[in-house]
Amino acid sequence: MIGIQAGMPTTRFCQVIGVPERSWRRWQARARAGAPVKGPWPRPAREGAREAARRHALAHPAWGHRKVWAMVRRDGHRVSQATILRLLRDEGLILPAAYQRERRQLAQRRKAAFATEPTGPNQVWQLDFSEFETTTGGTWRIAGCRDYWSKYEHPWHVSPTANQHDAIAAIELALADHEAMFSRPLIDTCARDDDGNVIPALTIVTDNGGPFRSFRFEAFITAHPELRHVRTRVKTPGQNGSRERGFQSLKYERLYLEEVDDVLALVAHADDYRTEYNTVRPHETIAWNRPMEVHLGYADPLTPNFPETQNLPAA
Repeated sequence: MIGIQAGMPTTRFCQVIGVPERSWRRWQARARAGAPVKGPWPRPAREGAREAARRHALAHPAWGHRKVWAMVRRDGHRVSQATILRLLRDEGLILPAAYQRERRQLAQRRKAAFATEPTGPNQVWQLDFSEFETTTGGTWRIAGCRDYWSKYEHPWHVSPTANQHDAIAAIELALADHEAMFSRPLIDTCARDDDGNVIPALTIVTDNGGPFRSFRFEAFITAHPELRHVRTRVKTPGQNGSRERGFQSLKYERLYLEEVDDVLALVAHADDYRTEYNTVRPHETIAWNRPMEVHLGYADPLTPNFPETQNLPAA
């Protein structure tokens, strides 16, 4: 119809729309002969996983298609990431391409602030502060320790200040959480040298902020022989990048989506998200496992832990 209305020959029309003339002639002949139109083709992979993908995407609107794919795989559906991407795009549930684009470096990992790569949990914790402004209750600072190896988030300390007392409180919360989880204090897991002195087992990595350079903070570290403190290089925030990434997830996946009126609402949303982050949300860096599973040794951070029983698409 467009070609007829424009009064142009078929050859010119095919050049304009970018279709080979032979294809156009074939389609035209089929239409004039009344042949049935081809398609739509069956999509067994999409149809088999559609309900599960919709359920997870609607429950977690800030998640991208990769995390939804991991949750669908845990439900037993053998589908690819591309299938979930197309499915969510068909349903109008995919995030726009410009939404919080993650800068990934697949060829190299961030340079860490320690020489030896951790081989298990409770070897390196990263600590920092993050600021959040509530709608009516002022600005608050969140401090928390994050396990570098398992990505497990220890309880957060929320305060109107970000000083040495708050930094110490965050470590104390993490140590108490470790003791409750493993039924013994961290110092009991430390080896000792020939003189009976405790060999530090855990490195606390921070930036060069004032709270972490204070005498009180260093005195706290000294009083805990199971701990050692390492500060990143000046003006090198990437060395503490895992901690920064954790705070970014907290804000973009939960706090920025809610109306956080005051500190009580902030604490409630943050604690609820921490539980979801540790026990539900799949983490791409640890092979789509959950941080709690890796932290407790139930999953390998290099091997996906999807269920063996799988719901295959119908033939």
